Amino acid sequence: MPRFAKWAAGLLALLWSCAAVAQTYPSRPVRIIVPYQAGQGTDVVARYFAEQLSRTMGQRFYVENKPGAGGNIGAEQAARSDADGYTLMMGTNATQSMNEFMYASPGFDPAKDFAPIILVGKLPMVLAANPSFSGNSLADLVAAAKATPDKVDIALPSTTARIVFEFLKGRSGASLFSVPYKGSATATTDVLGGQVPLIIDTVTALRGHVAGGKLKALGISSLKSTELMPGVKSIAEQGVADFEVTAWNAFYAPRDTPQPIVDLLNKELAKALAEPETKKRLLELGFDPGGGTPAELTQFEKRERLKWGPLIKETGLQGG
Repeated sequence: MPRFAKWAAGLLALLWSCAAVAQTYPSRPVRIIVPYQAGQGTDVVARYFAEQLSRTMGQRFYVENKPGAGGNIGAEQAARSDADGYTLMMGTNATQSMNEFMYASPGFDPAKDFAPIILVGKLPMVLAANPSFSGNSLADLVAAAKATPDKVDIALPSTTARIVFEFLKGRSGASLFSVPYKGSATATTDVLGGQVPLIIDTVTALRGHVAGGKLKALGISSLKSTELMPGVKSIAEQGVADFEVTAWNAFYAPRDTPQPIVDLLNKELAKALAEPETKKRLLELGFDPGGGTPAELTQFEKRERLKWGPLIKETGLQGG
């Protein structure tokens, strides 16, 4: 058989095999790795979509939390998993566009080790305080920090929170002190208990506590105020010009996962995202709903790396 004919026959066999796999997928439970603690915004939205996929695809989709190293531990495990569609990951702006610039060896290459599936949503960050904190605005926080340099502690449960902190500190001139945490649950517990006066975390993690009066919001990291946190002014609107840091979540599979499986998951998730009930639920959770194709997610990631890489290097921010 001529070389080209052999190549063509091999390609057709491969395509047929991939298509056959997609037709029977999923035939057993599917794991979704969340590289953060349970209760964090990424975890909450991953569990919501696990329920949706379990309902529409006829198999159980379940979340497995693998926190640590700013999301790197879970992301590395996801990247090294079998590329068969039975391990997925809920990635974030941190794992896919920030950590490579902050850690000498994150353990994976976000651009090469994953197959993008779909952008789930974007979510701003909130600067909030225990009610016992005397200030009620960004100006009050800056004044307190200048009056007692490095004595105003802020809990930081994620890479994105650290980015917000560093930019806020650098652009406002406030002498703030960072208190790193491995996740939202422990950080929020300490702030609610008064051990630490302030926190920076997602709308998802903090909105309920703010609405219940257990925390008070001093500012939000979107460029303008948003209905996601009614009545809360953005940091930019409070005098820090052009300040904007938006977190995001997206589904990924390990590199070399068969494209028909990636396309099928994209189709199912896009259908879920288009449902009015899903949009309503995501807004309730603090997300602006996403969508799009795997190719669009790939291009979005590239733009995010170009945005955050130089800024992280400029500040000298390193992973802890």
